[in-house]
Parts: sequence; C-alpha cells; structure tokens
Amino acid sequence: MAELNRCGWAGSDPLYVRYHDDEWGVPVHDDRRLFEMLILEGAQAGLSWITILRKRPAYRKTFDRFDPKKIAAYDARKRRALLADAGIVRNRLKIDAAVDNARAFLKVREEFGSFDAYVWRFVGGRPKVNRPRTLGDIPVRTAESDALSKDLQSRGFRFVGSTICYAFMQAVGLVDDHVRACYRARQA
Repeated sequence: MAELNRCGWAGSDPLYVRYHDDEWGVPVHDDRRLFEMLILEGAQAGLSWITILRKRPAYRKTFDRFDPKKIAAYDARKRRALLADAGIVRNRLKIDAAVDNARAFLKVREEFGSFDAYVWRFVGGRPKVNRPRTLGDIPVRTAESDALSKDLQSRGFRFVGSTICYAFMQAVGLVDDHVRACYRARQA
C-alpha cells in the first residue's frame, strides 16, 4: 500500500488508507449508504475522521445497519442505551440528531423517490471533479455545500452545517477532491 502516492491526509493507518483508496470520492447511489455517511459525518463534528472510522462497525451494529425506518422509531429507552454504548460517540445531541435525521430522511425519500435523487441535484447529477494541487487547496465548504446544508436544515436535519455537508459530499463522491499527485486522481 505504501508505494502508491496518495492524498496526504490518508497517512499510513491501514483503515484510513483503505477508506481513501476504496471509498472517498467514489460516487454512491445507495440510499442506506448515503444515510450512513450523513449520520457518520455529523457524528464526526469536533472529532477526527479516523475516530469515526474506528467506531463505524459499532455504529453499524447499534444503529441497525443504518436502517432509517428503524432509527426513526427509536424511543427514549433506545436512546439511553446508545448513550451508554462506548463503541459509538456518546453525545446526546448527536444521537438525537441521528433519530431526527432518519425521520427527515424518510420524508425526503418520499418526496423525491430516493435520497439519491434528492442529494445528487446539488451537483447537477454528476460528480464535481476537482484536482487541487495540494491539500491546502481543498475548500472546507462551497456554494454547493452551503445550498445542501441550507436545504437539509429547512427539512429538519441537524448536524448538517456546510462544512459537514462538504465532507459528506466528498465521502459519497458528489465531489472528488483527490489531489493531482494522488494515484486515485489519475484513475478517474
């Protein structure tokens, strides 16, 4: 793995390298996966992404494999159980937001037919491919992430500020920000 030139943020942690190589910037059109990444990006607020990657298996288990219908039905007892689970980020606001976001997600899916159809509108239906020279050239937010954030918030989503939305957009391939020297940029 080390012989390939990657975006500098991938470092050498095998979990991070695998995420960079196999997921980051790859277009996602599966609603459950889109929902998972939206919840995980919100959980990441104030933390490092590697922390969330390490906790992702526990999130998948405790959050019913990110089934939005099940999460939307979580009651106070389930939320208390989540707060006691050391495998995830034990933050009441983030857990409550995940439940609220599941409910909002289901409404968006009902309105647009799929969350995929909804979210890809913000980039005109095609990945926005950027080729920054350096990591410092990658923005933390854009006009598209501002628009997505504003629209999600108007629909009742929480922990979806513009910076979180841009990270989500990168994670699910709405945006491809692999730096020019990265081997993944040359594959696209």
